[in-house]
Amino acid sequence: MRTFLLNFNTPFLINFDSGIYQSILEIIMQYYEVWVSSNSYHSQENLTYHHEKKLKVGQIILVELRQQLVTAFIIKTTTKPRFKTKKIYQIFNLPILPNHLIQTGKWMLFYYPSTIGTVSRLLLPINLSATTIIDLPPVTTVPINNLKLNQLPPLTTDQKKALKLMQEKNSYLLHGVTGSGKTRLYIELIHQALSNNQSVLILTPEISLTSQLINNLEKIFDKYIFSWHSKQTAKQRERNWLNILTNNSQPKIIVGPRSVLFSPLANIGLIIIDEAHESAYKQEQAPHYETTRVAGYMSKITQAKIILGSATPSINDYYLATIKNKPIINLPNKIDHKNNLVSKTTIIDLKDRSKFTTSVYLSQELINAIKNALNDQEQTLLYLNRRGTARIVFCSVCGWQALCPHCDTALTYHGDNFKLRCHSCDFSSSVPINCPMCQNSEIIFKTIGTKAIEEEVKRLFPTAKTARFDTDNHKIDRFENNYQQIIDGSIDILIGTQILAKGLDLPTLSTLGVILADTSLYLPDYTATERTYQLLCQVIGRVGRGHIKANTIIQTYQPDHPIIQAAINNEYDKFYQNELLERKRFFFPPYCSILKLTIRRSKISTALTVATKLKKQIIDFNKSLTVEGPAPAFHEKINNQYQWQIIVKSTNRSNLLEIINKHLPANCFFDIDPINLL
Repeated sequence: MRTFLLNFNTPFLINFDSGIYQSILEIIMQYYEVWVSSNSYHSQENLTYHHEKKLKVGQIILVELRQQLVTAFIIKTTTKPRFKTKKIYQIFNLPILPNHLIQTGKWMLFYYPSTIGTVSRLLLPINLSATTIIDLPPVTTVPINNLKLNQLPPLTTDQKKALKLMQEKNSYLLHGVTGSGKTRLYIELIHQALSNNQSVLILTPEISLTSQLINNLEKIFDKYIFSWHSKQTAKQRERNWLNILTNNSQPKIIVGPRSVLFSPLANIGLIIIDEAHESAYKQEQAPHYETTRVAGYMSKITQAKIILGSATPSINDYYLATIKNKPIINLPNKIDHKNNLVSKTTIIDLKDRSKFTTSVYLSQELINAIKNALNDQEQTLLYLNRRGTARIVFCSVCGWQALCPHCDTALTYHGDNFKLRCHSCDFSSSVPINCPMCQNSEIIFKTIGTKAIEEEVKRLFPTAKTARFDTDNHKIDRFENNYQQIIDGSIDILIGTQILAKGLDLPTLSTLGVILADTSLYLPDYTATERTYQLLCQVIGRVGRGHIKANTIIQTYQPDHPIIQAAINNEYDKFYQNELLERKRFFFPPYCSILKLTIRRSKISTALTVATKLKKQIIDFNKSLTVEGPAPAFHEKINNQYQWQIIVKSTNRSNLLEIINKHLPANCFFDIDPINLL
């Protein structure tokens, strides 16, 4: 028997037995459907929990899922279900999740088919710490009227014209050549958003670009900026996330890669996607979302202005803007900080070996240009989009080649640690002194990478300060940790992959050497020409930005190739029209949607059998679809599993979604709207 004190008008005592007590609890109990932030939940169905308190949609909570406590949020209220429910374990004393994030999550769940657990991990930290919540710093405010744009250079005529157009529309593509001052326009629009008490999201494709952008923005918006990226610790990201959620009374500027799109920012007024053409904006893991598409949806439900900024817009973005009559705002001219600067571009045919008298890799023209830059205390950038020292290691006698035992792909030689390494599964081994097959010592290293160029530069210019930047860097050597030395010219010769090709403004950089311009042209993919054009235009754009004279030396086996010529001459319209004709002829995006299906099995025969059966099922489901394959994937074997691909094309994207939801066998991986077919 239990005794309760109920206060109606006059206190009195009533005795209840346990059955009545349970009935009363059930009457006052509230039921909620929730989304859990856990990869272990593989469903698109909401989970139901109960609590005696009335909670709001978006409330952040802790629930038990399979004997583990996981972070979750309430997606909707509901009635008592027929099944038994668990109680919500904890309610965090936090503001609710912004509604636009919840709506975006719901849309993504089906547009990029995935699971609730996977999508929720984009919206919430994996684990919330009560200690972190308690230790959050107090809210500080900064008056908007203290911001002074007069510290910046005045707008050019082109920029003024572009800004006027941008203020009239909410969604547009900003096509500005490298060095035309897109960031200056961003600053004007950010200031306008903050003045309207609206927050701003600024997305960059690489962490390396975040440092430069923040450095430019801090001059005006210092106290408003939050950075957010994967190199921060989990605790740092959690703390930033909580700071943003709990301090939404003042507008903010959030800068970082694609994940910042899901920061819990309220009252968004502006979304900027810088270098919008970059492949890094495509999520390679589930959910396989395209950032520009998600940002577009988010801008609609928030009524935020959205900018897709690029010197080399993607074919798809440019085409969609054209057919949907969305504004394409052009900045066709570079800003010339100093008048009458001479820019020189030289093309070196790699087939003419008479031009390589001092070095196998660097032409004499390029070596002389580096010498002149060093004498003038100017900077040189050497670009090669290949890591390592040598990409192919083989025996000249019997033809043996160093291959990964798990992936069957060529191992890359890294001379700094004398190791062979697989860039797919990260397998590594020592370099054999003798051929494992014939015992001959004639081991040959072919096809150079950035480490080989670094060794060659140090041999040729031993007193110069040299630095290499690629994804093989140790933490202390990464670009973001050496940003100031790069910008101020302390490093004489920069060597790197596409990390150095994007968006950087280097005031003392006068000399650019492209070691092999046609690397990506050899890739067997429909996007190879587009990728080559974009990378070449971007890296060429690092020089000739109006600071000092520019000297560009481009080494290529195909000096007359139309893509190479279009990139050198910055002929985007010509490139775009030619590429559209090719895409239409062979039925590739933007003229269709694509679904890439990958079947992985331990035996090649099994992979082929399953893939062949799946192709028949897809054709039987809808004979109007274009189904190509099955064929071995570009990386045919990864981690001891063989990969076979099927490519499905359709003008109706919903057909592809139906295949994903109804027709895929176990261990079949899919990517809808893939950025390439490799």
